[in-house]
Amino acid sequence: MSVHFGECVFDPEARVLTRGGAAVALSPKAFQLLGILIAGRPRAITQAALRDELWPDTHVARTSLARLVTEIRQATGDDARAPRYVRNVHGYGYSFCAPVGDAAPATEVAADGGCALVWGEREIRLQEGENVIGRAPESRLSIDSPAVSRRHARVFVTGGQATIEDLGSKNGTFLGAQRVERPTRLEDGASVIVGPALLLFRGRTGHDSTKTGSTAR
Repeated sequence: MSVHFGECVFDPEARVLTRGGAAVALSPKAFQLLGILIAGRPRAITQAALRDELWPDTHVARTSLARLVTEIRQATGDDARAPRYVRNVHGYGYSFCAPVGDAAPATEVAADGGCALVWGEREIRLQEGENVIGRAPESRLSIDSPAVSRRHARVFVTGGQATIEDLGSKNGTFLGAQRVERPTRLEDGASVIVGPALLLFRGRTGHDSTKTGSTAR
């Protein structure tokens, strides 16, 4: 289950951490540590217990854990002097101190039953047929990042159903943790990763819109 805290979303299944709607880099050990702290909140966990969980049967320097905490703080925008997320319990260990909630999209698809991609606070409505995602300004969803190809991927919509297809991009398109190798059907709530962007697909719901985001051109 994805959880959100502050402007961040932590998705342990897709192994993605986003901040402000954009995926942020986190090493595997730092990602694991963040997951342990979130799962154990608000309890403080000793440094020894954390080292045993992260490096079983392996001796590591005491500073190794501190470096992971620093990496988490940099990725989430936390501040050791005034922590919002990870609190240092001096001489003991660490605890996750922020309230969390189930991750929810910023918007729902309008009552006309169309499809959309949600990116942070934006909602990009998808048209029937081809919807290109890429770096090119004319893309249906334009992502200005060197990690994104000009024509990176496309979502093809027909009859209320949508499929995602990679267009031979250099860095790949991911549906959750799986790389998209062939046209794949999108289900409501699916997570699509293109470069630094984590996109949430919203399909037909039959519900009224609760909030309308900005739309594509």
